[in-house]
Amino acid sequence: MNTHAVQRANGFSLVEVLVAVLIFSLGLLGMAALLVVATQSSHASYLRTQVGFLAEQMANRMRANPQGVWSGHYDSAVYPVSGTPPVCDSAAGCSPAQVAQRDRILWSRQLQQFLPAGVSAALQCTQPAGGPAISAAQFAYRPPYAGTCSMTVTWTEAALARGAMPGAQTFAWVFQP
Repeated sequence: MNTHAVQRANGFSLVEVLVAVLIFSLGLLGMAALLVVATQSSHASYLRTQVGFLAEQMANRMRANPQGVWSGHYDSAVYPVSGTPPVCDSAAGCSPAQVAQRDRILWSRQLQQFLPAGVSAALQCTQPAGGPAISAAQFAYRPPYAGTCSMTVTWTEAALARGAMPGAQTFAWVFQP
């Protein structure tokens, strides 16, 4: 019996072990790359969820202040805004304009806190041309007044592909407050 054949039957050769280690290493590298892409995708999903929550929150603030909405106090092409929100409490109530100013400043702070640096937003409410004028008494009632508001939020996400440029993302929403 050949001694080389006996040794071959009892174990693996060094070449076989090296090939197995190479295949295993390539598999681990693939899994690591997959983990990186999964983490980046998860973060992108988180940002989109935050934008949706923040947009809905501002829409709810606007629904609570229809006089401020239809007087144009929420309209701005430049968000986030800065400033100190007016103090509104039971001792000193706020006008619809002051409530809108407070809402805009607080929402701007949340945009800056929960979204990447450089976030921008715009909000514009319009009534259809030739539509009925809204009286002060009508502001106390619901449903909507035949006008719509357009909201856009723009932010930058990290690129999913290595070496790719970060991608600008835009959330656009048309709603009735």
